[in-house]
Amino acid sequence: MPFNRNPILFPALAITIMLSLFAFTTINERTPVKCMIQMVNYTGEGAYLVVSLINPAGDYEETLYVQGKDPQWYSEISGWWQFYGRRRPNIDAISGETISGGERSLSIINIPTHKIDRGYGLRFETAVEDQEYYKIDAQIDLTTENLKAQIEGKGWIRYIRMMPQ
Repeated sequence: MPFNRNPILFPALAITIMLSLFAFTTINERTPVKCMIQMVNYTGEGAYLVVSLINPAGDYEETLYVQGKDPQWYSEISGWWQFYGRRRPNIDAISGETISGGERSLSIINIPTHKIDRGYGLRFETAVEDQEYYKIDAQIDLTTENLKAQIEGKGWIRYIRMMPQ
């Protein structure tokens, strides 16, 4: 008997195919979020900034954004460097020069859609040459609500304002 006439096999096969299609299309979907970062007033060199996706266990999962083009200084962002430096994958998210005291930057961060509201977080790390490094300058739970919020920084970042596109 062909499978299209089997009352059990055909629906099971159809469901399997549909679930497979959904699984492959949603895993690569990204939600673009406009991210404005306002720095505190300070003197000195511009800050290197990294935005990372943090998994529910609190570990680095993916680099979403890097501000500062000179790889020579990436090791100064030591928490992130322990994650990134071992593997050194290509980073598509490098954008622009460092950001100095009192300045602001506006960028688009592409967040994996299937990680939102699933226990993940965003960590913002900053380092300024010959000054302090903040492993957690700001960190938020990756929720739909938080993607519309203003987050206060603890170090070089005064605040972060995000807005889904």
